[in-house]
Amino acid sequence: MLKVLLVVAAIAVVVWVLVRLALRRLDRGEASRPRVIGPDDDPDFLRGLDRPRKPDDD
Repeated sequence: MLKVLLVVAAIAVVVWVLVRLALRRLDRGEASRPRVIGPDDDPDFLRGLDRPRKPDDD
């Protein structure tokens, strides 16, 4: 009975380590690095180019 418990515990530890590694790799992807958007790619910036400027705007 003790051997079965040790085998189950060992399998649980291996699965836990594999899941942690997989989650760490997913976090290292696109979510952790914010994408730099230039002004020519920003829809709000491009939309604002068509609006007339007020005299106090420089």
